[in-house]
Amino acid sequence: MKAKIKNLENKDVGEIELLDDVFAVEPRRDIIARMVNWQLAKRRSGNHATKGISQVMGTTKKPWAQKGTGRARQGSLRSPQFRKGGVIFGPLTRDHAHALPKKVRQLALRMALASKQKEGKLIVLDSAKLESHKTKTLAKKFEKLGLISALIIDGANLDPNFTKAARNIPHVDVLPEQGANVYDIIRRDVLVLTKNAVEQLQERLK
Repeated sequence: MKAKIKNLENKDVGEIELLDDVFAVEPRRDIIARMVNWQLAKRRSGNHATKGISQVMGTTKKPWAQKGTGRARQGSLRSPQFRKGGVIFGPLTRDHAHALPKKVRQLALRMALASKQKEGKLIVLDSAKLESHKTKTLAKKFEKLGLISALIIDGANLDPNFTKAARNIPHVDVLPEQGANVYDIIRRDVLVLTKNAVEQLQERLK
């Protein structure tokens, strides 16, 4: 499969071969959904917590006698029915991450790339480099390419000027090839890969 290579002026400057094993895999919603859930679960901090009766500071004295007061029996002022008491079955600090086989993760990434190719929302750039870090300059180039919501993936080393210029443009993300992931690919409308990124992704996923 071949794809046209464009420059930032939206002009064709060549072609590149896309491997069918990476960009022509039939996408499956269930595999992609498993990967997205795995990513979102892994990034959760899990530091929410409440104090149980044993963790609440306070007296250990019995509030009143067991019998003879006419009131319900009580054993502690730190019980949940009292103000400033403990919480029953509250959230505890924990890790929300779960296991997902490496083969499934790689397959999901190939499917995410293939889904953009299938929808016609994949653009291959010759390079993502600018002489200036001005956001206005890059915004005009994005208008020529018709980019409103896009994820741009470059090679291992990002161009500092391009990264700074794209930082202030809403709905645009820039990542190195090693940071390519299913969630970011799916949440943006258009996927933009540089020639270097295509070569490195194909070498990594073939």
